[in-house]
Amino acid sequence: MEETNNDLEEREEEEEFGFSRNYFLAKELGGSGKKSTHKLSDIRLVDEQELRAAASNIEPKHEKEVVALMNSYKSLYSKWVFELRCGFGLLMYGFGSKKALIEDFASTALTEYSVVVINGYLQAISIKQVVIALAEVLWDQLKNKRATTSGNLPKAQQPFNSRSMEDLLAFLDGSKAEDKDCFICVVIHNIDGPALRDSETQQYLAQIATCSCIRIVASIDHVNAPLLWDKKMVHTQFNWCWYHVPTFAPYKVEGMFFPMILAHGSTTQSAKTAAIVLQSLTPNAQSVFRVLAEYQLSHPDEEGMPINNLYTVCRERFLVSSQVTLNSHLTEFKDHELVKTRRHSDGQDCLYIPLMTEALEKLLMEINQ
Repeated sequence: MEETNNDLEEREEEEEFGFSRNYFLAKELGGSGKKSTHKLSDIRLVDEQELRAAASNIEPKHEKEVVALMNSYKSLYSKWVFELRCGFGLLMYGFGSKKALIEDFASTALTEYSVVVINGYLQAISIKQVVIALAEVLWDQLKNKRATTSGNLPKAQQPFNSRSMEDLLAFLDGSKAEDKDCFICVVIHNIDGPALRDSETQQYLAQIATCSCIRIVASIDHVNAPLLWDKKMVHTQFNWCWYHVPTFAPYKVEGMFFPMILAHGSTTQSAKTAAIVLQSLTPNAQSVFRVLAEYQLSHPDEEGMPINNLYTVCRERFLVSSQVTLNSHLTEFKDHELVKTRRHSDGQDCLYIPLMTEALEKLLMEINQ
Protein backbone atom coordinates (compact mmCIF):
# COMPACT_ATOMS: atom_id res chain seq x y z
CA MET A 1 0.00 0.00 0.00
CA GLU A 2 2.91 2.33 0.87
CA GLU A 3 4.54 1.67 -2.51
CA THR A 4 1.31 2.52 -4.27
CA ASN A 5 1.00 5.81 -2.39
CA ASN A 6 4.62 6.65 -3.17
CA ASP A 7 4.05 5.92 -6.86
CA LEU A 8 1.02 8.22 -6.88
CA GLU A 9 2.98 11.02 -5.20
CA GLU A 10 5.84 10.68 -7.67
CA ARG A 11 3.43 10.75 -10.58
CA GLU A 12 1.74 13.90 -9.24
CA GLU A 13 5.12 15.58 -8.79
CA GLU A 14 6.10 14.72 -12.36
CA GLU A 15 2.81 16.10 -13.70
CA GLU A 16 3.24 19.28 -11.67
CA PHE A 17 6.82 19.67 -12.90
CA GLY A 18 5.69 19.10 -16.49
CA PHE A 19 2.94 21.70 -16.15
CA SER A 20 5.37 24.27 -14.69
CA ARG A 21 7.95 23.58 -17.41
CA ASN A 22 5.36 24.00 -20.17
CA TYR A 23 4.14 27.23 -18.58
CA PHE A 24 7.60 28.83 -18.62
CA LEU A 25 8.30 27.53 -22.12
CA ALA A 26 5.12 29.19 -23.32
CA LYS A 27 6.16 32.41 -21.58
CA GLU A 28 9.54 32.31 -23.32
CA LEU A 29 7.94 31.78 -26.70
CA GLY A 30 5.37 34.48 -26.02
CA GLY A 31 8.06 36.98 -25.11
CA SER A 32 10.28 36.22 -28.06
CA GLY A 33 9.21 39.44 -29.80
CA LYS A 34 7.31 37.67 -32.56
CA LYS A 35 4.00 39.48 -33.17
CA SER A 36 0.80 37.91 -34.31
CA THR A 37 -0.12 38.67 -37.91
CA HIS A 38 -3.84 38.39 -37.20
CA LYS A 39 -5.90 41.57 -37.62
CA LEU A 40 -9.49 42.48 -36.88
CA SER A 41 -10.05 43.13 -40.57
CA ASP A 42 -9.11 39.50 -41.36
CA ILE A 43 -12.30 38.24 -39.71
CA ARG A 44 -14.87 37.41 -42.37
CA LEU A 45 -18.08 39.10 -41.34
CA VAL A 46 -21.41 38.91 -43.10
CA ASP A 47 -23.56 41.87 -44.10
CA GLU A 48 -25.68 43.14 -41.19
CA GLN A 49 -28.94 43.16 -43.16
CA GLU A 50 -28.35 39.57 -44.24
CA LEU A 51 -27.63 38.53 -40.67
CA ARG A 52 -30.74 40.27 -39.34
CA ALA A 53 -32.89 38.64 -42.01
CA ALA A 54 -31.56 35.22 -41.03
CA ALA A 55 -32.16 35.94 -37.34
CA SER A 56 -35.75 37.01 -38.01
CA ASN A 57 -36.45 33.64 -39.64
CA ILE A 58 -35.54 31.67 -36.51
CA GLU A 59 -38.66 29.95 -35.29
CA PRO A 60 -39.62 30.80 -31.69
CA LYS A 61 -39.83 27.92 -29.23
CA HIS A 62 -42.16 27.18 -26.32
CA GLU A 63 -44.69 29.77 -27.51
CA LYS A 64 -47.55 28.37 -25.42
CA GLU A 65 -45.48 28.38 -22.24
CA VAL A 66 -44.30 31.95 -22.88
CA VAL A 67 -47.88 33.15 -23.44
CA ALA A 68 -49.01 31.39 -20.24
CA LEU A 69 -46.16 33.03 -18.33
CA MET A 70 -47.07 36.49 -19.65
CA ASN A 71 -50.72 35.96 -18.71
CA SER A 72 -49.72 34.94 -15.20
CA TYR A 73 -48.22 38.38 -14.61
CA LYS A 74 -51.58 40.05 -15.27
CA SER A 75 -52.72 39.04 -11.80
CA LEU A 76 -50.07 41.43 -10.45
CA TYR A 77 -51.40 44.49 -12.29
CA SER A 78 -53.70 45.65 -9.47
CA LYS A 79 -50.85 45.30 -6.96
CA TRP A 80 -48.53 47.29 -9.20
CA VAL A 81 -51.08 50.12 -9.55
CA PHE A 82 -51.55 50.18 -5.76
CA GLU A 83 -47.79 50.48 -5.22
CA LEU A 84 -47.56 53.32 -7.74
CA ARG A 85 -50.37 55.14 -5.93
CA CYS A 86 -48.42 54.67 -2.68
CA GLY A 87 -45.43 56.49 -4.18
CA PHE A 88 -43.20 53.57 -5.15
CA GLY A 89 -41.45 52.98 -8.47
CA LEU A 90 -41.58 49.62 -10.26
CA LEU A 91 -38.41 48.02 -11.58
CA MET A 92 -38.75 44.94 -13.79
CA TYR A 93 -35.83 42.57 -14.33
CA GLY A 94 -35.33 39.06 -15.64
CA PHE A 95 -34.41 37.25 -18.84
CA GLY A 96 -36.27 38.34 -21.95
CA SER A 97 -37.73 41.58 -23.28
CA LYS A 98 -40.08 43.28 -20.82
CA LYS A 99 -41.31 45.79 -23.40
CA ALA A 100 -44.55 44.01 -24.31
CA LEU A 101 -45.33 43.24 -20.65
CA ILE A 102 -44.90 46.83 -19.47
CA GLU A 103 -46.82 48.24 -22.43
CA ASP A 104 -49.69 45.83 -21.77
CA PHE A 105 -49.71 46.90 -18.10
CA ALA A 106 -49.76 50.58 -19.08
CA SER A 107 -52.50 50.18 -21.71
CA THR A 108 -54.81 48.11 -19.51
CA ALA A 109 -54.20 49.20 -15.90
CA LEU A 110 -53.05 52.81 -16.26
CA THR A 111 -55.81 54.13 -18.51
CA GLU A 112 -56.81 56.73 -15.90
CA TYR A 113 -53.34 58.28 -15.88
CA SER A 114 -51.11 60.09 -18.35
CA VAL A 115 -48.28 57.86 -19.56
CA VAL A 116 -45.00 59.07 -21.07
CA VAL A 117 -42.77 56.41 -22.68
CA ILE A 118 -38.96 56.64 -22.89
CA ASN A 119 -37.20 54.09 -25.08
CA GLY A 120 -33.88 53.78 -23.28
CA TYR A 121 -32.54 51.28 -25.81
CA LEU A 122 -32.10 54.09 -28.37
CA GLN A 123 -28.56 55.27 -28.99
CA ALA A 124 -29.31 58.94 -28.24
CA ILE A 125 -31.86 60.50 -25.89
CA SER A 126 -32.06 64.11 -24.69
CA ILE A 127 -32.93 64.05 -21.00
CA LYS A 128 -33.93 67.71 -21.17
CA GLN A 129 -36.47 66.97 -23.92
CA VAL A 130 -37.89 64.26 -21.67
CA VAL A 131 -38.31 66.73 -18.79
CA ILE A 132 -39.85 69.31 -21.15
CA ALA A 133 -42.37 66.70 -22.35
CA LEU A 134 -43.28 65.84 -18.74
CA ALA A 135 -43.71 69.52 -17.87
CA GLU A 136 -46.01 70.06 -20.88
CA VAL A 137 -48.15 67.04 -19.95
CA LEU A 138 -48.45 68.28 -16.37
CA TRP A 139 -49.28 71.81 -17.56
CA ASP A 140 -52.10 70.44 -19.75
CA GLN A 141 -53.43 68.45 -16.80
CA LEU A 142 -53.45 71.53 -14.57
CA LYS A 143 -55.20 73.60 -17.23
CA ASN A 144 -57.88 70.97 -17.81
CA LYS A 145 -58.47 70.46 -14.10
CA ARG A 146 -58.82 74.15 -13.33
CA ALA A 147 -61.03 74.70 -16.36
CA THR A 148 -63.48 71.99 -15.25
CA THR A 149 -63.52 72.94 -11.55
CA SER A 150 -63.41 76.72 -11.31
CA GLY A 151 -63.32 77.92 -14.88
CA ASN A 152 -60.13 79.92 -14.17
CA LEU A 153 -57.29 78.97 -16.47
CA PRO A 154 -53.73 79.24 -15.15
CA LYS A 155 -51.74 82.26 -16.28
CA ALA A 156 -49.54 81.99 -19.34
CA GLN A 157 -45.90 81.45 -18.54
CA GLN A 158 -42.44 81.18 -20.08
CA PRO A 159 -42.18 78.37 -22.69
CA PHE A 160 -40.73 75.19 -21.19
CA ASN A 161 -38.13 74.71 -23.92
CA SER A 162 -36.42 77.95 -22.88
CA ARG A 163 -36.21 77.02 -19.20
CA SER A 164 -33.26 75.50 -17.40
CA MET A 165 -33.30 71.93 -16.04
CA GLU A 166 -33.49 73.29 -12.49
CA ASP A 167 -36.59 75.37 -13.31
CA LEU A 168 -38.27 72.43 -15.06
CA LEU A 169 -37.62 70.08 -12.15
CA ALA A 170 -38.86 72.73 -9.71
CA PHE A 171 -42.08 73.05 -11.74
CA LEU A 172 -42.61 69.28 -11.72
CA ASP A 173 -42.02 69.05 -7.99
CA GLY A 174 -43.87 72.23 -7.08
CA SER A 175 -47.09 71.41 -8.91
CA LYS A 176 -48.61 69.25 -6.20
CA ALA A 177 -51.89 67.82 -7.34
CA GLU A 178 -54.84 68.10 -4.99
CA ASP A 179 -55.75 64.50 -5.83
CA LYS A 180 -52.86 62.36 -4.66
CA ASP A 181 -53.98 59.55 -6.96
CA CYS A 182 -53.46 61.79 -9.98
CA PHE A 183 -49.96 61.36 -11.38
CA ILE A 184 -47.95 61.00 -14.58
CA CYS A 185 -46.51 57.54 -15.14
CA VAL A 186 -43.12 57.50 -16.84
CA VAL A 187 -42.41 54.17 -18.56
CA ILE A 188 -38.69 53.67 -19.22
CA HIS A 189 -37.79 50.68 -21.35
CA ASN A 190 -34.17 49.85 -20.45
CA ILE A 191 -33.32 52.53 -17.91
CA ASP A 192 -29.82 51.03 -18.18
CA GLY A 193 -29.69 51.69 -21.94
CA PRO A 194 -26.65 53.25 -23.68
CA ALA A 195 -28.08 56.77 -23.78
CA LEU A 196 -29.21 56.77 -20.14
CA ARG A 197 -26.49 54.94 -18.22
CA ASP A 198 -24.16 57.89 -17.59
CA SER A 199 -24.08 59.30 -14.06
CA GLU A 200 -25.54 62.74 -14.88
CA THR A 201 -28.59 61.31 -16.67
CA GLN A 202 -29.27 58.85 -13.86
CA GLN A 203 -29.11 61.69 -11.34
CA TYR A 204 -31.70 63.63 -13.35
CA LEU A 205 -33.94 60.57 -13.60
CA ALA A 206 -33.67 60.12 -9.82
CA GLN A 207 -34.69 63.77 -9.31
CA ILE A 208 -37.64 63.28 -11.64
CA ALA A 209 -38.69 60.23 -9.61
CA THR A 210 -38.84 62.32 -6.42
CA CYS A 211 -41.40 64.72 -7.91
CA SER A 212 -44.77 64.33 -6.22
CA CYS A 213 -46.73 63.90 -9.47
CA ILE A 214 -44.33 61.42 -11.14
CA ARG A 215 -44.24 57.63 -10.91
CA ILE A 216 -41.70 55.49 -12.76
CA VAL A 217 -42.07 52.01 -14.24
CA ALA A 218 -38.76 50.82 -15.67
CA SER A 219 -36.95 47.72 -16.89
CA ILE A 220 -33.31 46.68 -16.77
CA ASP A 221 -31.39 44.03 -18.71
CA HIS A 222 -27.70 44.66 -18.06
CA VAL A 223 -26.24 42.45 -15.33
CA ASN A 224 -24.47 45.46 -13.77
CA ALA A 225 -27.45 47.84 -13.97
CA PRO A 226 -27.86 48.17 -10.15
CA LEU A 227 -24.36 49.65 -10.00
CA LEU A 228 -25.78 52.78 -11.64
CA TRP A 229 -27.37 53.83 -8.34
CA ASP A 230 -26.25 54.48 -4.81
CA LYS A 231 -28.26 53.66 -1.69
CA LYS A 232 -30.02 57.03 -1.61
CA MET A 233 -31.13 56.76 -5.24
CA VAL A 234 -32.49 53.22 -4.79
CA HIS A 235 -34.34 53.61 -1.48
CA THR A 236 -35.21 57.31 -1.33
CA GLN A 237 -35.40 58.76 -4.83
CA PHE A 238 -36.46 55.94 -7.16
CA ASN A 239 -37.97 54.04 -4.20
CA TRP A 240 -37.96 50.83 -6.23
CA CYS A 241 -40.16 47.81 -5.81
CA TRP A 242 -38.17 45.08 -7.57
CA TYR A 243 -40.01 42.48 -9.64
CA HIS A 244 -38.43 39.42 -11.21
CA VAL A 245 -40.51 38.95 -14.34
CA PRO A 246 -38.63 36.79 -16.86
CA THR A 247 -40.56 36.70 -20.13
CA PHE A 248 -38.13 34.73 -22.37
CA ALA A 249 -39.31 37.00 -25.18
CA PRO A 250 -36.77 37.92 -27.89
CA TYR A 251 -35.31 41.43 -27.89
CA LYS A 252 -36.60 42.13 -31.40
CA VAL A 253 -37.26 45.86 -31.06
CA GLU A 254 -34.40 46.60 -28.68
CA GLY A 255 -31.94 44.62 -30.81
CA MET A 256 -32.67 46.69 -33.91
CA PHE A 257 -30.78 49.61 -32.41
CA PHE A 258 -27.67 47.65 -31.46
CA PRO A 259 -25.01 46.60 -33.99
CA MET A 260 -24.58 42.88 -34.42
CA ILE A 261 -21.19 41.56 -33.32
CA LEU A 262 -20.94 39.19 -36.31
CA ALA A 263 -21.82 41.88 -38.85
CA HIS A 264 -19.79 44.62 -40.49
CA GLY A 265 -20.46 47.97 -42.09
CA SER A 266 -21.94 49.64 -39.03
CA THR A 267 -20.61 53.00 -37.82
CA THR A 268 -21.39 52.13 -34.22
CA GLN A 269 -19.76 48.72 -34.56
CA SER A 270 -16.61 50.29 -36.02
CA ALA A 271 -16.42 52.66 -33.05
CA LYS A 272 -17.08 49.84 -30.58
CA THR A 273 -14.40 47.62 -32.12
CA ALA A 274 -11.83 50.42 -32.06
CA ALA A 275 -12.78 51.29 -28.46
CA ILE A 276 -12.19 47.69 -27.36
CA VAL A 277 -8.72 47.77 -28.92
CA LEU A 278 -7.88 51.16 -27.36
CA GLN A 279 -8.96 50.01 -23.90
CA SER A 280 -6.25 47.35 -24.05
CA LEU A 281 -3.56 50.02 -24.57
CA THR A 282 -1.88 52.25 -21.98
CA PRO A 283 -3.48 55.56 -20.86
CA ASN A 284 -0.70 57.51 -22.61
CA ALA A 285 -1.33 55.65 -25.86
CA GLN A 286 -5.04 56.45 -25.57
CA SER A 287 -4.21 60.12 -24.99
CA VAL A 288 -1.98 60.21 -28.08
CA PHE A 289 -4.79 58.67 -30.12
CA ARG A 290 -7.20 61.27 -28.69
CA VAL A 291 -4.92 64.10 -29.86
CA LEU A 292 -4.93 62.69 -33.39
CA ALA A 293 -8.71 62.13 -33.35
CA GLU A 294 -9.46 65.67 -32.13
CA TYR A 295 -7.18 67.11 -34.80
CA GLN A 296 -8.90 65.07 -37.53
CA LEU A 297 -12.36 66.21 -36.39
CA SER A 298 -11.32 69.87 -36.24
CA HIS A 299 -9.54 69.73 -39.65
CA PRO A 300 -11.90 67.61 -41.80
CA ASP A 301 -10.57 69.02 -45.09
CA GLU A 302 -6.93 68.11 -44.43
CA GLU A 303 -5.32 64.86 -45.52
CA GLY A 304 -4.14 64.08 -42.02
CA MET A 305 -1.95 65.27 -39.16
CA PRO A 306 1.78 65.58 -39.89
CA ILE A 307 3.86 63.35 -37.63
CA ASN A 308 6.01 66.31 -36.53
CA ASN A 309 2.89 68.24 -35.44
CA LEU A 310 1.62 65.25 -33.48
CA TYR A 311 4.97 64.89 -31.74
CA THR A 312 5.03 68.60 -30.82
CA VAL A 313 1.54 68.52 -29.31
CA CYS A 314 2.18 65.27 -27.42
CA ARG A 315 5.49 66.61 -26.10
CA GLU A 316 3.79 69.79 -24.86
CA ARG A 317 1.17 67.71 -23.05
CA PHE A 318 3.85 65.44 -21.52
CA LEU A 319 2.39 62.36 -23.24
CA VAL A 320 5.70 61.33 -24.79
CA SER A 321 9.29 62.08 -23.87
CA SER A 322 10.90 61.34 -27.25
CA GLN A 323 10.21 60.51 -30.86
CA VAL A 324 11.01 56.86 -30.08
CA THR A 325 8.15 56.72 -27.54
CA LEU A 326 5.72 58.24 -30.05
CA ASN A 327 6.84 55.78 -32.74
CA SER A 328 6.14 52.85 -30.41
CA HIS A 329 2.58 54.09 -29.87
CA LEU A 330 2.10 54.62 -33.61
CA THR A 331 3.37 51.10 -34.30
CA GLU A 332 0.69 49.73 -31.96
CA PHE A 333 -1.98 51.82 -33.69
CA LYS A 334 -0.87 50.67 -37.14
CA ASP A 335 -0.66 47.01 -36.10
CA HIS A 336 -4.30 47.20 -35.02
CA GLU A 337 -5.22 49.29 -38.09
CA LEU A 338 -6.42 52.16 -35.92
CA VAL A 339 -4.16 54.64 -37.72
CA LYS A 340 -2.87 54.78 -41.30
CA THR A 341 -0.29 56.89 -43.11
CA ARG A 342 -0.53 58.73 -46.40
CA ARG A 343 1.65 61.22 -48.26
CA HIS A 344 0.66 64.87 -48.04
CA SER A 345 0.78 67.05 -51.17
CA ASP A 346 3.90 68.78 -49.80
CA GLY A 347 5.68 65.43 -49.34
CA GLN A 348 5.15 65.00 -45.60
CA ASP A 349 3.86 61.77 -44.09
CA CYS A 350 0.51 62.38 -42.47
CA LEU A 351 -1.43 60.22 -40.00
CA TYR A 352 -5.17 59.69 -40.22
CA ILE A 353 -7.77 57.47 -38.54
CA PRO A 354 -9.73 55.40 -41.12
CA LEU A 355 -13.15 56.11 -39.60
CA MET A 356 -16.05 58.26 -40.71
CA THR A 357 -16.66 61.47 -38.74
CA GLU A 358 -19.71 60.03 -36.96
CA ALA A 359 -17.85 56.86 -35.96
CA LEU A 360 -14.85 58.89 -34.76
CA GLU A 361 -17.11 61.08 -32.59
CA LYS A 362 -18.67 57.96 -31.08
CA LEU A 363 -15.22 56.52 -30.44
CA LEU A 364 -14.12 59.66 -28.58
CA MET A 365 -17.23 59.45 -26.43
CA GLU A 366 -16.45 55.80 -25.68
CA ILE A 367 -12.85 56.38 -24.58
CA ASN A 368 -13.72 59.54 -22.63
CA GLN A 369 -16.22 57.68 -20.38
